[in-house]
Amino acid sequence: MLALWQGYIRNKDLVDQFVITRQQAYQDIRAYQERYPERLNKMASGPYQFSAQYIYQAPKHSLEHYLQWLSTGQFYAPQPALNSVLGEQCSVPQRYVSPQVIAVLTDAIRQQKRVELGYVSLSNPEWQGRIFHPHSFIKTGLRWHMRGYCEKSQDYRDLVLSRCRGEAELLDASEHTKDDDQVWNTQVDLIFAPDPRLNEAQREVIVHDYQMDNGQLHITTRAALVDYLLKEMQVKTQYLEGIPEAQQLILLNPRDVKPWLFDR
Repeated sequence: MLALWQGYIRNKDLVDQFVITRQQAYQDIRAYQERYPERLNKMASGPYQFSAQYIYQAPKHSLEHYLQWLSTGQFYAPQPALNSVLGEQCSVPQRYVSPQVIAVLTDAIRQQKRVELGYVSLSNPEWQGRIFHPHSFIKTGLRWHMRGYCEKSQDYRDLVLSRCRGEAELLDASEHTKDDDQVWNTQVDLIFAPDPRLNEAQREVIVHDYQMDNGQLHITTRAALVDYLLKEMQVKTQYLEGIPEAQQLILLNPRDVKPWLFDR
């Protein structure tokens, strides 16, 4: 996982993760090399990295595990045998993200540097170069974003990782850090309640679902994540669904969150 998404793997990574000796880590990597001699190469600077050919063949399903590992420091170990006994999981297609781009972005975050990369969007489907100052990964429902300062927009923005194009290049030091991202550092309290169009028994179902206090659910989140959270909660702020069973929840303080919505 680290060799793919981080761009390299060190003895130290194994020592820190599995609490083993440096000699044991070295032996483990050597054993992997002997088993798969065409995959892992030793870099001149010391760490090991996958061959360019293998990166394109390697399974890409572990990106979410890698990004979770970045924030928790622990590997996520699924148990497919147990899952198959207890039930099924609704799986959605994973959007393709370049391992090389992820490796450069994570390096940029650690070193607080700028990156140059290509980017497309639905509003601008033509490939455009961007100079970006990344500071955080964001998981929003079905896809991952990168939060940081965009020199093209002259402001802090979220880039969809699957819409990065070409190879990313690490540049010089960034002058726009996480501490300067006002929207990221602002905390917003969202107050939800059952849709009042529901009858009393239906409202009680919703109250129990979310373990509400006095019929309200309070969630505090970053201002930069407000719009994503509302979409995940399936709460509309500009209009109500035609039937309350579809809406289920309403936002009691829309004025407090309006400044942070993408479509105001």
